[in-house]
Amino acid sequence: MNIIFNKKFLIACIAFIFSSYSLADHHNDHHHGMESIANDWVTASYTGKNESIEMVKKNMAEDGVLVQSRYVGFGFTFNPEAEKMIVSRVTPDSPADGILQTGDTFIEVNGIKVTEESMTNGSLGFRGEPGAEVNAVIERENQTKTISFKRGIIRSEINKTQVLENMESGNTEEWAAKGFRIIEVLSKHNIVYVLSHATQTDYQVDLDYKAYTLNRFVFNEDGKVSELANLTEDRFILEQTGFKISR
Repeated sequence: MNIIFNKKFLIACIAFIFSSYSLADHHNDHHHGMESIANDWVTASYTGKNESIEMVKKNMAEDGVLVQSRYVGFGFTFNPEAEKMIVSRVTPDSPADGILQTGDTFIEVNGIKVTEESMTNGSLGFRGEPGAEVNAVIERENQTKTISFKRGIIRSEINKTQVLENMESGNTEEWAAKGFRIIEVLSKHNIVYVLSHATQTDYQVDLDYKAYTLNRFVFNEDGKVSELANLTEDRFILEQTGFKISR
């Protein structure tokens, strides 16, 4: 009986060990799979517009979100390549929420006419310290309207549809980085961090800049990206492209 018991016990132990290795291998494969997707995602973002769009379509969860960088402003977006400043999106819970609507067209900001030149040279006064008030004239449904709001700290999330819409509006020829490298990919549980370095061009001033970027991916149980955020050297980028930080 002891021999039979010992044999059964030994077989059970071997089975447990093999199953443990199997689970560990599966766990590692899962991590490697997430790391591979995150690595390929960042690579695609530096490679080209079409590659980036395909990566989002394939690997972002339908309820996934992109956490955008915080900034001081009002909380609306527009197409900078359009001839007019037309509001394309208003960020919920921002200073612009309840004041601006999608489709509003800016006519004047702080007494300065909105033109193609003033839209790109930073003279409209949208940037500045939090709490400062800005007055503007907009056109809504063929009627002019005077508005005012105060700058605030904006944090927003956009969904997969909005991410793809933003990408579609991007310039294909100006998308790719001049050079890049993936420095490190690390993961813990369902989170992957990717540290990269790239040389890119600001085509508005026709100057190159270099920056490190840290991307943080959160994956769901299906292996899809449910949240993406990044940190980059924003001030360093501005200084390289000719902007002066006054304080």
